[in-house]
Amino acid sequence: MTIERLQKLLDDIRSVSIAVIGDFCLDAYWFIDKSKSEISIETSQATHPVAHQRYTLGGAGNVASNLASLGVNKVLALGVIGNDPFGTEMVRIMKETGINTENLLIQPDNWSTHTYAKPYIGENELNRVDFGNFNSLEKVTADRLIGNLIESVSISDIVIINQQVPSGIHTDYFKKRLVAVIREFPEKPFIADSRNFNDFYTGSLRKMNDTEALRLCGKIRKPDEIISLEELKQSANELYLRYSKPVFITRGARGSLTVDETGITEIPGLLILSKVDTVGAGDSYLAGTASAMAAGYNIVDAARLGTFVAGVTVQKLFQTGTATPKEIFDIGNDPDYIFLPELAEDIRHASYIDNTEIEIISNWKENPEIRHAIFDHDGTISTLREGWELIMAPMMIKAILGDNFLLADDALYRRIQIRVQEFIDKTTGIQTLVQMHGLRDMIIEFGFVDEEKILDATGYKKIFNDELLLMVRSREKKFKDGELTLDDFTLKNSVPFLRKLYDSGVKLYLASGTDIEDVISEAKALGYDNFFEGRIFGSVGDISRDAKKIVLDQILDTIGDSASARVVTFGDGPVEIRETRKRGGLTVGVASNEVRRYGLNLQKRTRLIKAGADIIVPDFSQYTHLLELLNL
Repeated sequence: MTIERLQKLLDDIRSVSIAVIGDFCLDAYWFIDKSKSEISIETSQATHPVAHQRYTLGGAGNVASNLASLGVNKVLALGVIGNDPFGTEMVRIMKETGINTENLLIQPDNWSTHTYAKPYIGENELNRVDFGNFNSLEKVTADRLIGNLIESVSISDIVIINQQVPSGIHTDYFKKRLVAVIREFPEKPFIADSRNFNDFYTGSLRKMNDTEALRLCGKIRKPDEIISLEELKQSANELYLRYSKPVFITRGARGSLTVDETGITEIPGLLILSKVDTVGAGDSYLAGTASAMAAGYNIVDAARLGTFVAGVTVQKLFQTGTATPKEIFDIGNDPDYIFLPELAEDIRHASYIDNTEIEIISNWKENPEIRHAIFDHDGTISTLREGWELIMAPMMIKAILGDNFLLADDALYRRIQIRVQEFIDKTTGIQTLVQMHGLRDMIIEFGFVDEEKILDATGYKKIFNDELLLMVRSREKKFKDGELTLDDFTLKNSVPFLRKLYDSGVKLYLASGTDIEDVISEAKALGYDNFFEGRIFGSVGDISRDAKKIVLDQILDTIGDSASARVVTFGDGPVEIRETRKRGGLTVGVASNEVRRYGLNLQKRTRLIKAGADIIVPDFSQYTHLLELLNL
């Protein structure tokens, strides 16, 4: 989706009206502070003092809240609440959010507002407390609700059907009456998202997750079980034949599928680096999808918008988050997608050029005319900085603990150590400055450092770089003194490959997110700077943007879009692969083992395929085959 189309879509949403009928719920977050706990006289048990509390809309309420945040002109809520404080709080939040509550009915008997109270001590969620599990919808309430729906259909561009809980409004009687309404208005789009009754709502579009899709086809899977793309496609086709209406199937981080009369379309997921909370992500996706369809857009555009909305909300912790048009535009303006996750995560599906270790992900056109070759530096050519993780991890732990570094007990130290290692594993290949933003977030989260002592991301980057450069300069000295050779600090056959490309007349570019002075110094120290004829690019201090992305944009802008098909980029990180792919260039992911300097690194392979690499190589040991692929 182009930037212009995304902006127009967000603008068009402002004129639509959407009705949401379903199970309106309230999520209660109770944050307990044990420092004020006391022993109850009545029970002799320790109390759980709530330091602060937060209430957000859940279920159909979260869908409606997302619609309002998106800027939908009119959001109509049709549901049932109890005559209780939670119902009062729900209505208050809805009115503040801009949701129309005129059709939210109170059933005084046999109904409690569906509320899910989640007590937290620190980051740990205790046993949830549920309200509404014993609800029973009376026929008179169902009839009133259906009557309100009939009146609302004519003023709505689309109707969303939500079914969240077994004890909600979707009784047998209500379901039959709702299907009758769908039949009564065949020209009006209805979209159903039902945990238990998706098969029932004939005439509606459906939104479901992959586990639900397989279950509807008689295949039972655990919620956390990975479902193959091919198996899901079979189920998607089966469901479309059954319903004769479009179906949206979400796949978590792997994206989603749409299926209609034109066939199946895969919508890739988004690469999210921050900590995420996926609760409510399906509601956000549904809100985005329904909004786009209400505005007259096709199901593929609708699914893309749903992906952007969910991509925003999963990054909002301790709440069922929503997304504003600005947040959606920011994430959709230049999205980082996850490509081919099945292949990336399972090397058994790899296809190679015969008798080589060169893996073909996407076939290039025959006889490409390569005139420009962009090389990442660290991990692609040079291994001078190999082992940076061993410097970053203790640096981050010290920064998080601050003055408590030597005082922390083993359990706390280990908890932070695990968290830091998980963070480094997840963000390897991403710009250092982004990692330092993440470090700062962790410092604030753990709370051991006083606010006035917390540095900005640039400050932490300087600390890391200073420590890293001590290691690099030591290695450069050993090379200069003849203690180690070029082969000890470069990837297998990388320099001979550079020489071949140079001799073939290909213009070479060296691109790094490292400070430009250090890139030039290290390339010169290892003796291959001359191949680039001054075309060496690095960070120049713009801390507001990704340095590697700035460098890639600068190089690709210089080359020009008209020549992008003549560009090939080699790199071991996702940034250079993603940015070149976006501009139409060819990409070779170098899944290097920097310790051995040859052989495959499986984790890098996974990251590079997800970033969009066309080809994967472990090193340049078989560069003659690469030259053939490049038509050189």
